[in-house]
Amino acid sequence: QVQLVESGGGLVQAGGSLRLSCAASGRTFSNYVMGWFRQAPGKEREFVAGISWMGGRTYYTDFVKGRFTISRDNAKNTVYLQMNRLKPEDTAVYYCAASSRVVSELKREYDYWGQGTQVTVSS
Repeated sequence: QVQLVESGGGLVQAGGSLRLSCAASGRTFSNYVMGWFRQAPGKEREFVAGISWMGGRTYYTDFVKGRFTISRDNAKNTVYLQMNRLKPEDTAVYYCAASSRVVSELKREYDYWGQGTQVTVSS
């Protein structure tokens, strides 16, 4: 089992920044690729970014490229999502997830999920 706890969400004005953290406990963190997803009200949960086991490869969906950066610190068992130039359409609950396979945009590829952290961007 892997337990994931997100933090760092909040209310920010458009154009501002937030840094989300996801702390993992349980099994060896470096054995898992990590992903960030988000879910806005009335919408499906969607992939935002992913990172490989050692952090050498990162993946982003088109609508966050150039604005968001995913990183991980395996010594701290933590994955981060730095979000810059936030837009009102980025408002959602953000979830981190762990997969024992490969980084994927598909929710079903992830084995463990956090409880989510709310990000609200005001215009």
